Amino acid sequence: MDQDAIRRYIVGALEGVEVVSADGNDFFFYGSQRMMPFATVVANDLYDKASDLGRAGVFRLNVGVGKETYRRLLGAQPKGPGAGGVVETGDDFTALDRVMPHPVYGHLSWVCVLNPSEGTFEEVRGLLAEAHGIAAGRGRKE
Repeated sequence: MDQDAIRRYIVGALEGVEVVSADGNDFFFYGSQRMMPFATVVANDLYDKASDLGRAGVFRLNVGVGKETYRRLLGAQPKGPGAGGVVETGDDFTALDRVMPHPVYGHLSWVCVLNPSEGTFEEVRGLLAEAHGIAAGRGRKE
C-alpha cells in the first residue's frame, strides 16, 4: 500500500472524513470541527524522529484506537514519553509492516504501522473504522 491508496481508502470508505494535508502529511478528521484527527499518515520527521521517516518511500500510518483494542493488540499502554520524547516499549519503531505502539502517543492508545502491506492493511481497516467511530462519537457530544 502507498500513501495515496490509504488516503483514498479512508476518504472513500469512512463517512464524513475531512483531510488536512501539510508538508506531505495527511490528517484525517471526522467532520469539519477538526478538533483531533482519528488517523494520520506521516511521511517525514517533522513531528518525531523515532521511525526514521527520512528513508526513501517510508511513511507511518497512525490510528487512535480504544483502550481495550490497544490492550488486546499490544498489551498495556506504556507510560508517557520520557526525556527522549519516545515511549519505552522495546519496539523497533523503524520496523516496516508491523502494527505497534505509536512512538510518541502509544500511552494515549495510538497504534502505527510503517508501510503496511495489503495483508497488514486488512487488519488496520478495522482499526480505522473503530477510530472513525470514536471520532464521530466525540463530534456528536459537542
